Amino acid sequence: MDIKQFVLAKAKEAKEGARSLARASSGQKNAALVKMAAALKDRAEELVSENKKDIEYAAKKGLSKAMIDRLTLNEKRIDEMAQGLVEVAQLPDPVGEITKMWRRPNGMTVGRMRVPIGVIGIIYEARPNVTADATSLCLKAGNAVILRGGSEAINSNRAIVGILRDVAKAEGINEGAVTFIDIPDREAVMEMLKLDGIVDLIIPRGGEGLIRTVTENSRIPVLKHYKGVCHVFVDRDADPGMAEDICFNAKVQRPGTCNAMETMLVDEGIAGVFLPAMLKRFKDAGVALKGCPKTTGIYPDINEAKEEDFHNEYLDLVLNVKVVKNMDDAMDHIAKYGSAHSDSIVTMNYDRAMRFLREVDSSAVLVNASTRLNDGFQFGLGAEIGISTDKIHARGPMGLEELTCTKFIVLGSGQLRE
Repeated sequence: MDIKQFVLAKAKEAKEGARSLARASSGQKNAALVKMAAALKDRAEELVSENKKDIEYAAKKGLSKAMIDRLTLNEKRIDEMAQGLVEVAQLPDPVGEITKMWRRPNGMTVGRMRVPIGVIGIIYEARPNVTADATSLCLKAGNAVILRGGSEAINSNRAIVGILRDVAKAEGINEGAVTFIDIPDREAVMEMLKLDGIVDLIIPRGGEGLIRTVTENSRIPVLKHYKGVCHVFVDRDADPGMAEDICFNAKVQRPGTCNAMETMLVDEGIAGVFLPAMLKRFKDAGVALKGCPKTTGIYPDINEAKEEDFHNEYLDLVLNVKVVKNMDDAMDHIAKYGSAHSDSIVTMNYDRAMRFLREVDSSAVLVNASTRLNDGFQFGLGAEIGISTDKIHARGPMGLEELTCTKFIVLGSGQLRE
């Protein structure tokens, strides 16, 4: 069987799995997730053994220590993976929810019902925990999942999927509901992206290069975000202490995430008071600072920012700082350089806060809060499969509801069209 036939066979298997899941009750799905969690812990030794093969391969390939750390499975991480499955089992099931009903003049009732999307393809890199996370969310929302992880984690992913499929089958769910493309060839991804009519949605998780490759080659709708160039704007009416804590958290708490601040914008009306203490705090925390000419005039001990710096997603302890004339100037900067991911204003001025919420076009816009809060768990969704900066179907953190769509339902009593 060549790669094209192999991928097609896997996709058809997932399609059968989707039909099986569409018939599954909430209780059946929840029981399967809880038993999957228990099976992962029971077979932890097997997972660690397979994971060692991937770590050895990654070391020979010269992957960075950070990448190898993301790849590594140990008892603690397996327990966390299992706990994630249990937590998804405890979330409300969105499938079958009727979100709205209204009566027409002819007496019929029209409504919308949440239903599974169908078959979702997840293309991702490195972290094997994504295999379990994506499976749990897709399964709970009634979707079959086709998983295609990176070659560096193939043994770990194959072992995890094997355990999950065993449990699905034992619980009366077609094991095609959890399908894995277990060949490392890049051609397998290209073939997967051609399966419109079988696969309903593709979600890539990884770096900008992966996401652009998927988007440029897919015949299937793709939910994505290319990068997170996030901003915090400190307004002239900000509380300085609050602004300092928010900006520090947005950059330093976990700089390698897509919702970390990459550029801090400061109103010139507060810059002289705010910047000296703020920039010293950043420097003391090891943040490399790049400033506009006005910033370096206030705080000379930093490098000058170049035009291209404002487009960068650093994912590191590096920060651009720019002094702006006012909120309009800040919003113009965000519109030009931002990535429509997460942007925040710190202000005690209600009118400006409301304008910022209305006019900044990002997946999450925050007032007096850190950009790091743009996250499914933090928003109360329970879990997320990723953050979308698209505008159609889903935008922002994607939880269970975002892994469903709606269909119209009609309740009649013999109505005909005149």
